[in-house]
Amino acid sequence: MAGSIILARNIMMEFARNTGLFPTAEVPRRYLWTDAFAVCNFLGLHRETGNKDFMDLALCLVDQAHATLGQHRRDDIRTGPISGLAEEEAGSHPTAGGLRIGKELRERRPDEPLDEHLEWDRDGQYFHYLTKWMHALNRVTMTTGDFTYNRWAIELARAAHARFVYTPIPGGQKRMYWKMSIDLSYPLVTSMGFHDPLDGLITYTQLTATAAEDPEGPADLKTEIADIADMCKGRRWVTTDLLGVGGLLSDAFRVAQLMTSGCFSDSHLLFRLLDDSLVSLEAFDGGSLEESLTGLAADYRLAFRELGLSIGLRAIEKLSGLIVRHEVFDRERTRLKSRIARLQGHERLAEAVESFWLEPEHQGETWMDHQDINMVMLATSLSPAGYLVLGSFKDSYVG
Repeated sequence: MAGSIILARNIMMEFARNTGLFPTAEVPRRYLWTDAFAVCNFLGLHRETGNKDFMDLALCLVDQAHATLGQHRRDDIRTGPISGLAEEEAGSHPTAGGLRIGKELRERRPDEPLDEHLEWDRDGQYFHYLTKWMHALNRVTMTTGDFTYNRWAIELARAAHARFVYTPIPGGQKRMYWKMSIDLSYPLVTSMGFHDPLDGLITYTQLTATAAEDPEGPADLKTEIADIADMCKGRRWVTTDLLGVGGLLSDAFRVAQLMTSGCFSDSHLLFRLLDDSLVSLEAFDGGSLEESLTGLAADYRLAFRELGLSIGLRAIEKLSGLIVRHEVFDRERTRLKSRIARLQGHERLAEAVESFWLEPEHQGETWMDHQDINMVMLATSLSPAGYLVLGSFKDSYVG
């Protein structure tokens, strides 16, 4: 077994113990973003090792996240499913009301003033966390062949879209709220997340592609896709946020995979993601991003944001292999390979980031402040196929 797989396995087993996944705690510590990556990691470890225990942990985590984050908080006067459904019906539709973030503090009431600093620690629902969970559920379906999970993901997409998307003025372009209340009844932060429409477009398309194979019949997300595609028109996605750049690279690989399944009618979005990723990577301080990072002490760095970048950088090799092998890229292969060649000049940064955060002396106060998310995203970077690869693990481009 490769050393990176062993490291990822050890990290994920420690995560399972720390958060009450296994052994099961009476009050587990669940957090939606972290758990979405963790589900994918356990699926990947199952493929890499053949150990069924990792599959069991992935499915157990899905159930535990739904049971915890699909319910009102323990310190809330409200009880039961946040969807408002009766317990039995909610069991069959656990995502129908969305899922809580899992933040430490209760959500802000509608009559409470906004404290921008405190809001980061308050509960509610984030659209970009929900799309990560949709992705995780889709990965369960594609790994197990059980379409129940993709159906739950589509229910989540519909619920989220209905409440996060709004029209500011009659006839105007639709927008999205960045953060909603736990029950999706009012916005907590009205500004729009920079990459939220992009996340929605790619994830909705991914779910729809899988639903086309559902024996119970394909689900229809046409209206939601049309809405969010309109929000994406003409936009650039260049960012100086490390996590955001990693997301663009991961999204480029997702789009390329979906193109091989007949999704996305042309390569425009793929080129936009590659070009904006390159501009983003090359814009840091006008020089070397690696130099910018390695010159900082651990106390001035956020591991999970850097690891988000390294996960995206790990997608470059897989994207390159897919483009070389698949006929859908025949006409654009030369242009795509030139972009990828430039991106490959940044790949070494992934190993530098991983090596830095694997050192025990760097896992100090700032690491411990975000221990769960840091651990899981480090494991994802070390063994990324479970998160990055959309199809079944039998697909030829997993590599």
